[in-house]
Amino acid sequence: MSEPLPHAPSWYAASVDAAPLLPALKGDLGADVVVLGGGLTGLSAAIELAEAGRRVVVLEAQRIGWGASGRNGGQAIFGYGCEPHVLEAALGSDVARAMFDWSLEGVEMIHQRSARFGIDCDWQPGHAHVAIKPRQERALRAEREQLAERYGYELEWWPRETLVRQLDSRRYLGALFDARSGHLHPLKYVQGLARAARELGVQVFEASPVIRIERGEPLHFHTPAGRVTAAFGVLGGNAYLGPLVPELRTRLMPVGSYIAVTEPLGEARARGLIGNGMAVADVNWALDYFRLTRDHRLLFGGRASYSTLPPPHLPGVMRRRIAKVFPNLGPVKLEYVWGGNIGITASRAPHWGRLGSNLYYAQGYSGHGLNTAQLAGRIIAEAIRGQSERLDAFARLRHLPFPGGRWLRTPLLVTAMGWYKLRDALW
Repeated sequence: MSEPLPHAPSWYAASVDAAPLLPALKGDLGADVVVLGGGLTGLSAAIELAEAGRRVVVLEAQRIGWGASGRNGGQAIFGYGCEPHVLEAALGSDVARAMFDWSLEGVEMIHQRSARFGIDCDWQPGHAHVAIKPRQERALRAEREQLAERYGYELEWWPRETLVRQLDSRRYLGALFDARSGHLHPLKYVQGLARAARELGVQVFEASPVIRIERGEPLHFHTPAGRVTAAFGVLGGNAYLGPLVPELRTRLMPVGSYIAVTEPLGEARARGLIGNGMAVADVNWALDYFRLTRDHRLLFGGRASYSTLPPPHLPGVMRRRIAKVFPNLGPVKLEYVWGGNIGITASRAPHWGRLGSNLYYAQGYSGHGLNTAQLAGRIIAEAIRGQSERLDAFARLRHLPFPGGRWLRTPLLVTAMGWYKLRDALW
């Protein structure tokens, strides 16, 4: 067996046993469906299709879970990256309500698949969106009313006096708490999905980047040493798809996101920070999010980079952000600091659909992929099996290209995001 390729450095990769490297594709293969990407989207689609009797091949350029699926913040939350009103304005209230319910299905899939396939992914229930400014408090209260009245989804409102009983921070005015959302170890989960897919007969290849796609009927996916021919294809590369499919690239912007994990704090000290073990995220445009790990560390994420370039002196930046939230924590060592790209759309709504009659894609989870990416895989599998109603609903969402073209869109986005950050700071 070949030596394993390294995962991108992270506490996640360091806290799991290194899986044996799966073989790279060599030679020609035939399949019913070929999937690009060994993350949540691709593996979810592969599992659904294999269960329906399809022959499936998954091609992963690096390692299973190497991208955002295996090194994200680990928060699994109801909804999508955009607010419900974005979907309502585009598709009407009835379709938006159905899509909201589907997002809850994405969270439930974590529990169903963990139970069915024996995946221990460190699930911890509870999530709080927290307000820093009075306008954010008003917005969260209004969201609570809207979700209850129009979507039938009840959340708890915690004023500051209630919140500080669970969270050792005076930074926040209140919280919108959801007991059904929560957090997990994403690399453990995605590796568990890969094991399940292989047990169902899916052929999974690592170190097998797709370098060219011949479209038509059938499709041909080429790697450096092989080719897969299939009736249908699934594109699950998201922010790491690159220029392979130009018409998708213009609708997606890779954004750098960064995470720090402390040294072990001990159970008492960790529970002193977050008493009930929930995940927490503020509602700034460039947000902070944080939670505890099973081994009693603090995982703290944020400091998005819209140029995808890591901020200078990143460990120091993360220490200052942690101190702003938890001033009582004192000096603490950061044992892991890493980053990676997520894919956002201009509206933050998911971008799912098909190219031609047989090439399917899902991208643009906008930082909200743990529930929606695997939901996308299920919905694409439904469409390949002839039930396209749910995918057709998402495909009706109009996605504008980012302005500025290839060379100017990143500078323009950086400028726009600077304005939003200034607004968060001043208003």
